[in-house]
Amino acid sequence: MKTKSIIKLVVICLIFILGCSQSKEKEVTQTYENYNNIEFEMKTIQEPQIPNNTVNIKDFGAVDGGQVLNTKAFEKAIEVVLEKGGGKVIIPAGIWLTGPIILKSKLELHAEAGALIKFSTNKDLYPIIETNFEGLNTWRCLSPIYGKNLEDVAFTGPGVWDGSGDAWRQVKRSKITESHWKKLVTSGGFVNESNTSWYPSEQFKNASKNAELNVRKDLKTKEEFQQIKDFLRPVMVSIQNSKRVMFSGSVFQNSPAWCIHPLMVEDLTVKNITVRNPHYSQNGDGIDIESCKNVIVENSSFDVGDDAICIKSGKDKDGRDRNFPCENLIIRNNIVYHGHGGVTVGSEMSSGVKNMHVSNCTFIGTDVGLRFKSKRGRGGVVENIFISDVRMTNIPTNAISFNLYYGGLSVSEMLEKAKNNKTVAKVVPVSETTPQFKNIVIKDIVIDGAHQAVFLQGLPEMNLENVKISNLLVKADKGFSIIDADGITINNVNITVKEETVFNIFNSKNLDVSNIEFNSVAKNAVFINGKGSENIKLKSSKKTDFTKSTFIGETVGKNVVTFQKE
Repeated sequence: MKTKSIIKLVVICLIFILGCSQSKEKEVTQTYENYNNIEFEMKTIQEPQIPNNTVNIKDFGAVDGGQVLNTKAFEKAIEVVLEKGGGKVIIPAGIWLTGPIILKSKLELHAEAGALIKFSTNKDLYPIIETNFEGLNTWRCLSPIYGKNLEDVAFTGPGVWDGSGDAWRQVKRSKITESHWKKLVTSGGFVNESNTSWYPSEQFKNASKNAELNVRKDLKTKEEFQQIKDFLRPVMVSIQNSKRVMFSGSVFQNSPAWCIHPLMVEDLTVKNITVRNPHYSQNGDGIDIESCKNVIVENSSFDVGDDAICIKSGKDKDGRDRNFPCENLIIRNNIVYHGHGGVTVGSEMSSGVKNMHVSNCTFIGTDVGLRFKSKRGRGGVVENIFISDVRMTNIPTNAISFNLYYGGLSVSEMLEKAKNNKTVAKVVPVSETTPQFKNIVIKDIVIDGAHQAVFLQGLPEMNLENVKISNLLVKADKGFSIIDADGITINNVNITVKEETVFNIFNSKNLDVSNIEFNSVAKNAVFINGKGSENIKLKSSKKTDFTKSTFIGETVGKNVVTFQKE
């Protein structure tokens, strides 16, 4: 009997050891899969560690129905769970009206199926605070969801967080139907002198006149900002200077300005969320990841009124002084249904952006697909960007856009004002205020319908540098514009366009184009101009003979363009 018992014990131990070994192997495999094919060294992103304590807002007097303000119930529930060392606050099915929620460390807000958390439109509940908006240090109203200097914060559950943004936002007449405009005007508020914009209050309308991209730079003191409080609409979710933050499974919608704004967050996880804003929502960005480190955004969907997934790092001197780049980002398996940009970098990138991986994303009808933007005065370096396996359809402007002359307009608005193809030849001295974009790889892209496939425009004094584009299947009205660029490689492109000129190249150098197939039979299918052009190589293939389809302008020097055969 003793021998059998010993054998049995040995077998159990072996099974346990084998099970542990398999568990460890599975964990390693999972980690490998999470970071497989990432082009830069990426540490494992740490998710929040929340203690296993639970409270329910109903136990603290929360009243369903959307008529009773439940701010105190939320505060008490958070206070009690923190007294236990942290944990989960459950928001059950129902409509829960509340004022701002102040986040704490070791806190999970779990919105169950059927839960709708609506933030009050009473602006007296949102005092102005010193914060950051549009990349600048300024004063704004307190965000409906706010936290600073935190560790371990999570939003979970399939419920809906609604910022009641319509009570805060300006609306441009050009963005809505005439019947919607009439309904808006008759509801109250104020219309500007040109009858092109509606404002929720006269204070908002008057304050906006001296604003630069939604910020009043002429005001300095809290008292001055208090006089225009109604203009200072907040982002919906503001989490600053924190570690281990997660958004998982929930819906975030109808924000006063940007929807989700993590600022200086380390270890940020965003997965399986839905972000929704009306198409007309002014500055209705989806998520603005600013000066964050170690980030993953995956398996999520966005349908918004401005840029969807935005990467930022501060604006101009405020951003440079912060000196906190946005780095180590994975953006994958996401869908953007509407927005000014599917994935956007800038224009507030003055601390820099580096090490970003984007893959397996779909953009449907976004104003731009991949959008990179900045301007003189920003400074900062954007580098080591890797984009692959992106599908785009029905893009009304540029599918891929690099614009170093960004002026605060959407690309649609720029096209309307005929600014998109304006080349500014003036060269200014390079300084810390000069933005730089370099070392970018874009491959395996499908563009099924766009006004223009690719628009690349650097600065004369700081060219867009070292961009490799390969494996594109394109259907668009226009092809490539390449202006003030250095070290561009374009390979394996099949492009069908409506215009005769497929490649419009100006003042670019060290350009290598090969294995291209296009439908144009014009002699100027490739148009090269500009005295700054240098070392341009066009490699013909069996289907494309560049010697018969290239026009070289008079300003281009001799032997700048060389033709090669496959």
